[in-house]
Amino acid sequence: MDAGVSYSRDVDDEYEKLVRRTRPPRVEIDNESCKNATVIRVDSANKQGILLEVVQVLTDLNLIITKAYISSDGGWFMDVFHVTDQEGNKVLNQEVLDYIQKMLGPDSCFYYTMRRSVGVKPSMDHTVIELTGSDRPGLLSEVSAVLTNLQCNVVNAEVWTHNSRAAAVMIVTDEETGSAITDPETLSRIKKRLSHVLKGSNKSREAKTVVSYADTHTDRRLHQMMFDDRDYERSDNGDSNETQRPDVSVVNWYDKDYSVVTIRCKDRPKLLFDTVCTLTDMQYVVFHATVSSEGSEAYQEYYIRHVDGSPVKSEAERERIVHCLEAAIERRVSEGLKLELCTKDRIGLLSDVTRIFRENSLTVTRAEVTTTDGKAVNTFYVRDASGHPVNPKTIDSIRQALGQTILRVKGCPEEQKPESESSASFLFRSLVNFGLVRSYS
Repeated sequence: MDAGVSYSRDVDDEYEKLVRRTRPPRVEIDNESCKNATVIRVDSANKQGILLEVVQVLTDLNLIITKAYISSDGGWFMDVFHVTDQEGNKVLNQEVLDYIQKMLGPDSCFYYTMRRSVGVKPSMDHTVIELTGSDRPGLLSEVSAVLTNLQCNVVNAEVWTHNSRAAAVMIVTDEETGSAITDPETLSRIKKRLSHVLKGSNKSREAKTVVSYADTHTDRRLHQMMFDDRDYERSDNGDSNETQRPDVSVVNWYDKDYSVVTIRCKDRPKLLFDTVCTLTDMQYVVFHATVSSEGSEAYQEYYIRHVDGSPVKSEAERERIVHCLEAAIERRVSEGLKLELCTKDRIGLLSDVTRIFRENSLTVTRAEVTTTDGKAVNTFYVRDASGHPVNPKTIDSIRQALGQTILRVKGCPEEQKPESESSASFLFRSLVNFGLVRSYS
């Protein structure tokens, strides 16, 4: 069976190479025809997942997609994207434009081949720990304390919470060697202790800990983990605010055998990536789509079929699509205060910071932890564990414990405007520093 699968995959690879030689992808970047945005046109032979690949490249550069027109009926894929940087300006940085050409143009074969395994490459520089379980106040603090106790240094991490569930992708190194953790006994202890922490007192839902040496696309992996964990299943406790939920509808267009998915919600960065990622992982193919944002509102319309060629077949399937897309949109929306921590990295830093949050009755709803050149730049979205607004005195207490010069309070995330340091050129340099450009080259 394995030999047959391997043979089939080899044939597919050879056929894909032939198609790419005869019909190589084309990328046109136009800064003249549109007054307010850079227009990127992508033409390529069509295949499953190609839309996500293109959107992922643009999103990883922190570009804002203000409009998109997608058509992939038949054997050819044609997309038009209107993009800006985080300040709403055209993309003029030549390094960024060259990177887009490299990743999406005729020389992108290595990237496309790698996408068969969801952007995964083995690495012995670090160990990747994936965690899913029930969310509760202080969970990140407990996880960080366990890792510190086991001599693991958290180099990078991203944590999402949604619908009482939590997922995290944490990149760690051995405290002594500074590289991946390879000792089988140590890895076994890590899995056992973290699984115990994640399980907590909740005996009704599964907790999972996975340890690997794979470089993966963190955002996409978090979507997959939360989807597998069924965070889209809503409880009937009445806690959810129906007025703030995205407006998602699915109807069948029987004349053309399409199902039409319509999304209306508050606009935000990476929204298109999140919805396309979810449709792709649910095994739906986008044949046509229109995406636009006007002011603070976003509108997306997708014409889809299942990979087997059929439109949505039942009411249960329709409801599942709606719930999964709602979850994908909500996962990245963070409640509470945005706290930015910038300081010299050290072993146990994340454990100490999250412990201080816990001691001040704050719970972390989302976190982004990065380390480069010995400097830790961490972002936390926090709220009061009792559900009340965060008291300014609490922030003062945390500042005193952490140091007045390294903690910045950004207020409610929804009210924040993008900062100049989030421009496409800065993101390109960050991708180089963190090794992400090399990972996809």
